Amino acid sequence: MDLNFDLYTNGVVEQARNEIENAGYEQLTTADEVDKVLQQDGTSLVMINSVCGCAGGIARPAAAHALHYDKLPERLVTVFAGQDKEATQQARDYFEGYAPSSPSFALIKDGKITEMIERHQIEGHEVMDVINQLQDLFEKYCEER
Repeated sequence: MDLNFDLYTNGVVEQARNEIENAGYEQLTTADEVDKVLQQDGTSLVMINSVCGCAGGIARPAAAHALHYDKLPERLVTVFAGQDKEATQQARDYFEGYAPSSPSFALIKDGKITEMIERHQIEGHEVMDVINQLQDLFEKYCEER
């Protein structure tokens, strides 16, 4: 085991967690927490966080800046792929019809997936493109707040 690599990885994970939490997303780390949130009526945006440098570096700022919009999900939550494995797997069980993808976003309404923004729609795109995709979902499925 390379101690320097582990320290670096832990620092990157902590930074990625803090970035999305500071944007207003609640971290879900267990399967029970995921079910408690996603089984509720109304809308939840799930950000599947990842240490992937290029796509994660686009997804996290987009997750924060997309919230400057009139219509928003009732709940903002995040699971961390590769870190909180139980929570991530439980969340993915709600993403029926979509392959595992991280980073990504899923909009859940009344316990069911509406649409997902997958990694291939994030990686290689501009942050503003992802913000627009998120706000399109908000426009379709969320109420004005």
